[in-house]
Amino acid sequence: MAAGRLAAIFIAGDCDAEPQTVARPNFTREGKTMDMKFDFNNMMETFVGEHGFSEAELETMEGAASSAVQAVQKRRGTGWLGWMELPYQQPETLDRIREVAERFRKCRDFVVLGIGGSALGTIALKSALLHPWHDLLPAERRGVPRLHVLDNVDPRWLGTFLELLEPESTCVNVISKSGSTAETMSQFLWMRDWLKKGVGKRYTDRIVVTTDAVKGALRAMAKEEGFKAFTIPEGVGGRFSVLSPVGLFPAAVVGIDIQSMLEGAASADAAAKAENLWENQALMMAVLAYLSFKKGRNIWVMMPYVQALRDVADWFRQLWAESLGKAVNRRGVEVHVGQTPVKALGTTDQHSQVQLYIEGPHDKVVHFIGVEDYGLELEIPAERTGQDSLDYLGGHTFNELIKAEQEATALALAEAGRPNCTHTIPKVTPFTLGELFFTLEMATAYSGELYDIDAFNQPGVEAGKVATYALLGRPGYESRKKEIEAAKAKRQGRFVIG
Repeated sequence: MAAGRLAAIFIAGDCDAEPQTVARPNFTREGKTMDMKFDFNNMMETFVGEHGFSEAELETMEGAASSAVQAVQKRRGTGWLGWMELPYQQPETLDRIREVAERFRKCRDFVVLGIGGSALGTIALKSALLHPWHDLLPAERRGVPRLHVLDNVDPRWLGTFLELLEPESTCVNVISKSGSTAETMSQFLWMRDWLKKGVGKRYTDRIVVTTDAVKGALRAMAKEEGFKAFTIPEGVGGRFSVLSPVGLFPAAVVGIDIQSMLEGAASADAAAKAENLWENQALMMAVLAYLSFKKGRNIWVMMPYVQALRDVADWFRQLWAESLGKAVNRRGVEVHVGQTPVKALGTTDQHSQVQLYIEGPHDKVVHFIGVEDYGLELEIPAERTGQDSLDYLGGHTFNELIKAEQEATALALAEAGRPNCTHTIPKVTPFTLGELFFTLEMATAYSGELYDIDAFNQPGVEAGKVATYALLGRPGYESRKKEIEAAKAKRQGRFVIG
């Protein structure tokens, strides 16, 4: 490795360094430093043998990696890369979010209607930054509404949900950039009707819409009925929208520090501009994932070892899958690229999935997310039972136990020749969550450059939307409906059991 690089293979931020580290890049923006570190020792042949990478292999990617940074940074803020400017939103935008949020904080229940990127970010924010049992706390202890995110249209799940609510104390945020998302808009029509029946004309005071600035049915209804409204900025797709009003407004309603979250994202943005592969966490993750795919490891497992980040893995699954799973590259050549993202949770899935990861096919990379500080120190009673298989636990803490489980799983994977890497943050806070979100978004953007694909479209998803519109009789989709009905007729009675 060239002089001045890390002796150990990890890219550090502001966390406590491992003893073998000889260099720590210090990325700053407006006085804020990166708090995360990225340890990829267990991606290297030194530690996982033939299934790992040599330093020489990574060095061959330095030119492509630098070009990826240049290409993304050149286009930042344009086209579908508007999300890159979200950390730097104007103070008046945040002030308005806080002002409206303060009004809606008086509700007992705050309901978010959305799907995909309009829901997964808010779910992740809730799990990460609110009390783990937030909705079960007494109202006086919460001080903010219960937060519910409806991201499915299962009729029983939706219908029984209303048993928990009263119209007089419920507020709704409906989120759809197009204003025509079938799942979200059907939910909206349903809850709008429920509110109208429950509170009469005052229902308009209980609804906030988040949508396109000028286009779509939802924007038109907001103007006609007088709903409060927020705009999803141009160039911000759903899976990149958590740091826009899509995620910021619900977060503000339940008291999350949105300014700190954006500062964390800005810190990650500054770090992700480095063209040196060995100094850029997002870029190194993208290169490792790309090379892993080329070697047949087409599954990327995200495994947080902290309960608070379990839904970040869900959010990441959409980001990685929808961005990188593409049939053709930018030149129209069929490539069918993209890793399948899988969610796991430490320590839960040590007992459900790790057996496969250690002894199954060599087709996976495991990406751990760990923390230094869990926010609570919980002791295991030291009382002796006389059972050696139990008494060794006494005097330790659950903090020590879960960290040992994470280390042991990474070690077991490495010893079995299974590549794995680890992001570590000091503690789950709005700042560090903003860093994590933005770092993963940048890793996704850089991956798109390495694959030479459009990481920001979603033709596969659109095909399903069109078919849904046709099946439900939306005007303008009649020809597609005829095609579907003809295909269904051909399948009638064939290859069906029961």
